[in-house]
Amino acid sequence: MANVLREADRKYTWQDGKELEIGGRTLIMGILNVTPDSFSDGGKWNSVDKAVQHMLEMVVNGADIIDIGAESSRPGFVTMSAKDEIERLKPFLEAVVPACPVPVSIDTFKAETAAFAAEHGVHILNDIWGLQYEEEPGEMAKVAARYDLPVVVMHNRNSKEYKGDIIDSMRSFFLKSIEIADKAGIDLDKLILDPGIGFGKTVEGNLEVMNRLQELKQFDGRRYPVLLGTSRKSFIGNTLDLPVDERMEPTGATCVLGITKGCEIMRVHDVLPISRMCKITDAILAAGSRKG
Repeated sequence: MANVLREADRKYTWQDGKELEIGGRTLIMGILNVTPDSFSDGGKWNSVDKAVQHMLEMVVNGADIIDIGAESSRPGFVTMSAKDEIERLKPFLEAVVPACPVPVSIDTFKAETAAFAAEHGVHILNDIWGLQYEEEPGEMAKVAARYDLPVVVMHNRNSKEYKGDIIDSMRSFFLKSIEIADKAGIDLDKLILDPGIGFGKTVEGNLEVMNRLQELKQFDGRRYPVLLGTSRKSFIGNTLDLPVDERMEPTGATCVLGITKGCEIMRVHDVLPISRMCKITDAILAAGSRKG
């Protein structure tokens, strides 16, 4: 499957002049963790100056979007309050958003934090609970609709056990998210789906989802862009017996596979090498489509 959303090419524009096109080539979302306890790079960028510098480096190295997260979502994490999340996030948003030449997304599942970030100029919401956070039913969707922002809807669940087919379960989840978005008044062209690799799935489940990503592209006749977040994830470490700082190459392999399955956006830590892998994959697929 070529990496082109032929039926649903999208171009997002914002009032500050920033733009984002989804469809013609693979986009890179660079991860900017400003938390001290991220599973892979906790504490590295949790000063404002270091965060701005790292953001600029990622953009130079090929990042099309910068994703800021103030709360770790590593396995076993304890949820922080929206107030504490906002307090941690505030100085970084004030520094990063105006200095960033590409759109900025906020990685949060709390509506209050999302609204605060939107007021500070964030361009995209990235929700690891796919508009279905049970503590705040419907609230994230209301924020996305109010500010008319694109939102990444990630698959997630509390259990890793599936009674039936894992993809069927995921499709039911996404259909519910789409219904929530529609009822809230979100333009469905603003939805980006994320299979949630590493969330609510066993190692074997993650591998199966990776193998069947193409089955998560279309719902009710509408094609959706897919964001793939595999960077340094534990399913790689468990499969290959590798520590977190030695997972760049297999992360790249998952991204290349994801492109061939129809994914449009890769969320990664190692922007430069993986952006190169994605570019050559795009070029090869484009050559094949020209010949056809």
